[in-house]
Amino acid sequence: MQLIRKNKGLQLIVYFCIPILIISLFFFNFPSSAVEITGIEFIGQTVIPTGTTFQNTPIGGLSGITYDSINQLYYAISDDRSEKAPARFYTFKIDLSQGVLNKGGVAPVGVTVLVDKDNQNFASGTIDSEGIALTNRGTVFVSSEGDAASLINPFIKEFSLASGKEVSSLPISDKFGPSLHGKKGVRNNLAFESLTITPDNKYLFSATENALIQDGSEAKPGNSTLCRILQYNLSTNQLEKEYLYQTEAVKPLINLTGKYAQGLPDLHAIDNQGHFISIERAFTGLGFAVSLFQVSLEGATDIHDVDSLLRVNTQTLKPVQKKLLLDLRKLDLLLDNIEGLTLGRVLPNGQPTLIVVSDNNFQKIQRTQFLAFKLKTESSSPLQRLLRRLSS
Repeated sequence: MQLIRKNKGLQLIVYFCIPILIISLFFFNFPSSAVEITGIEFIGQTVIPTGTTFQNTPIGGLSGITYDSINQLYYAISDDRSEKAPARFYTFKIDLSQGVLNKGGVAPVGVTVLVDKDNQNFASGTIDSEGIALTNRGTVFVSSEGDAASLINPFIKEFSLASGKEVSSLPISDKFGPSLHGKKGVRNNLAFESLTITPDNKYLFSATENALIQDGSEAKPGNSTLCRILQYNLSTNQLEKEYLYQTEAVKPLINLTGKYAQGLPDLHAIDNQGHFISIERAFTGLGFAVSLFQVSLEGATDIHDVDSLLRVNTQTLKPVQKKLLLDLRKLDLLLDNIEGLTLGRVLPNGQPTLIVVSDNNFQKIQRTQFLAFKLKTESSSPLQRLLRRLSS
């Protein structure tokens, strides 16, 4: 009788412990910690006035930025359409050694001209480079919005970091290409602004700044827009998935100019589990509204096979999850046209930093503005996230 009880006890241990052991082995044998941002603090700004030149090029139009942690350098793409100087990206040093960004803390140290596979400069008007992301193989990917009005396709190309020469190009689905009669594709100047690569260098993400023509309306005062996030597998260079990102509706308090522009200008991957920081930026006619969000792909519907959102019930589609991190209008700053962001160097106290940069549109009344923030983050394993969901 005592032996039977012992056997039953052993069976109970096996039944309960083995599944837990299997789950633990499954979750903890993969480098899959997710990052959650729990705090964000502004630590300074510096400004480069419009009209500043470096190596015979005007510094401006900075629409995307990426960080090289090995060399502690930042690469920022200019959206100059090869009009004021050849298409290019700049190399900057940013001094955060004191834990803050002081005036004059950003310095250009290099400029790299982008050339095609034939070593030719991009002709004027054929490129509108907006996003930049550094790989682990001595290259950068650059996204271009193209020019829908002139039927110039957007692109995502890879360039040598050292020479600026094109080395590869990612395929772009036909649904993103502009059409002669304007019935499909990206809208002019509202295409691929975002560009980021996961820390493990497995996936590249881009996004449309506003809805495709066949997906719905562009952003308007008080109305949001439906953007698409694109996920590429960098081992195959193929587009694998797409996700729905809905911007916040921004209604201007006053609009003296009658002009309005709003959308998603950049994303940055903060882990390998589909978590990002995004910028949403709106020109409201009287200044800029800029907000930072934490974004999660968890549970979001893959819309890769959906050619038109107008032809489906979007209520059945789950968009990406968003959490507001900071409305930059709460800072005591005159905000410019913030478009690019990247995680930067780790501060002496161990906290990661976030750098954002503005596109001055080469206008005298605007500035190239760098803002720095320090972040508080927490990491969690898949098992921890699962247990958290089960307990909620």
